[in-house]
Amino acid sequence: MGNLLTRRGFLAGLSVSAPAVLAGCDRLGASSGFRQSFLSWGEWLNYRAHRLLFADSLAPEFSEAEMSPVFRTNGNTMAGDQVYRRHLAEGFANWRLEVGGMVAKPMRLSLAELKTREAKTQITEHSCVEGWTAIGKWTGVPLWSILNEAGIAPEARYIVFYCADDFRGTSYYESIDMVDAMHPQTILAYGMNGGDLPEKHGAPIRLRVERQLGYKQAKFVMRIEAVAALEQIGGGRGGYWEDAGRYAWYAGI
Repeated sequence: MGNLLTRRGFLAGLSVSAPAVLAGCDRLGASSGFRQSFLSWGEWLNYRAHRLLFADSLAPEFSEAEMSPVFRTNGNTMAGDQVYRRHLAEGFANWRLEVGGMVAKPMRLSLAELKTREAKTQITEHSCVEGWTAIGKWTGVPLWSILNEAGIAPEARYIVFYCADDFRGTSYYESIDMVDAMHPQTILAYGMNGGDLPEKHGAPIRLRVERQLGYKQAKFVMRIEAVAALEQIGGGRGGYWEDAGRYAWYAGI
């Protein structure tokens, strides 16, 4: 847990060191053109601080003995989309994950194909923005391996995840940058706690981006897209809750 505490401890101390950090981040932002219009200054500072100091850090991993006896659900527990309901009834035999956008080789991958690829299993802590945590075991395909096979264009800066569920008629989606997309602990999980991923936790696959809060862990993923910018997608802020003004785009912990 030391690494996580260090990250949180640093952020808690930003009120003291913010001017110096901001000065350094200003130089980076000016040279890279990073700061997008959808980021507030506070969020941008948080993002840059994480990227400067913790870009290669790993989320803590745990033993099976430390797994939570009950893993609460977050967000929707089912998807009402009719195409999804048909796939669910068929055991996802005809479901395909679409990978597209700024890639050299668009792909459509079945669940069976994903399960034949080299898998990664990790036991990590899920931290919900509402204040609860749970430790679970996740098995899936590293996202970086899918993106490398598809051939991401150099201009692509974000990966967008389009989901089968919705809130009040608006489809759920999320996005992450390439640093998190290529992180070794970022996986497309099809297994949970030794079994198949249940519907209530986002079957057939969900995103696990272990260094961010729970609402970034998109469930019921149907399509992945590599893009250069987020402003023209959805409400322009990078995700459903971000568009609604509820949460920040970058939810690093």
